[in-house]
Amino acid sequence: MRVYGVIGWQNSGKTTLMERLVTDITGRGLSVSTVKHVHHDVDLDQPGKDTWRHRQAGASEVVLASANRFAILREHRGPEPDLAEVLARLAPVDLVLVEGYKRDAHPKIEVWRQGVSDRPMIQPGDPLVRAVASDAPLPGLSVPRLDLNDPGAIADFILKETGLVR
Repeated sequence: MRVYGVIGWQNSGKTTLMERLVTDITGRGLSVSTVKHVHHDVDLDQPGKDTWRHRQAGASEVVLASANRFAILREHRGPEPDLAEVLARLAPVDLVLVEGYKRDAHPKIEVWRQGVSDRPMIQPGDPLVRAVASDAPLPGLSVPRLDLNDPGAIADFILKETGLVR
């Protein structure tokens, strides 16, 4: 599986870009999975429901299965899993798009919109940021600047980088 990241500061447009990239790339006939890194507790279960009760009783994994999808809830009861551990659990696909995990060692595109964050760009300090997707000109950039409003061109860039261009 090939892995490519979309990083940026909060409210920069990462999720919107991810959604557009998945639509574009799957529309080209490739299979895509996504990983979203979050910094808060996530719980798909509801207290008191059957699967919640299974986890509370000590189950390591609980699978919620229906006719349309299934979800595996894994209790790791330890430090946050690293990206490699998460990726190892995925079914094979052509491309995994990762939102977040900005400091991990995989190629990435940084989403940058002026005025959204008072933090500096990540790209100058991370050689794995291969391009910046922005809705503003960014003179002096050492990597390609891609138009944030052209997800097809961004998908082209990622597919070329990963060798998935057909």
